[in-house]
Amino acid sequence: MKKSRQTRIVELIGMHEIETQEELVERLRGEGYDVTQATVSRDIRELKLSKVPSETEKGKQKYIVTHRVSQMSDKYIRVLREGLISMDMAQNILVAKTVSGMAMAVAAAVDGLNMPEVVGTIAGDDTIMMAIRTTEDTVTVMQKINKMIDG
Repeated sequence: MKKSRQTRIVELIGMHEIETQEELVERLRGEGYDVTQATVSRDIRELKLSKVPSETEKGKQKYIVTHRVSQMSDKYIRVLREGLISMDMAQNILVAKTVSGMAMAVAAAVDGLNMPEVVGTIAGDDTIMMAIRTTEDTVTVMQKINKMIDG
């Protein structure tokens, strides 16, 4: 339950500009999680969340994940750099072309990066289809992946 709740917290702060613990508690309760402010406070500390200025509302802040990319994530990024050739979107579907035989490895790397926008991946030999939550999120995922690849 804790892992599920913490995963959902990361997803929520990725989708919404959440400013307070109380707002996070309300959103979690609205999704069926039985949480207290103290539980959410511990989760925030364990997830190493920080507050930064909101990009959309002047004077407001929002939670973000601040921990650095792990060693495992570095391996995933290396796989992306070596295997990914191109990406194109069709609304909320992201299609990635890879080096022949690398699609499964690249798809596993995308899954391993735990991007909240990515619902799931399906890999063939040299093509991956990624289901993304929204069309806007598809653009975000493409930007994130390109940023990782470019270093």
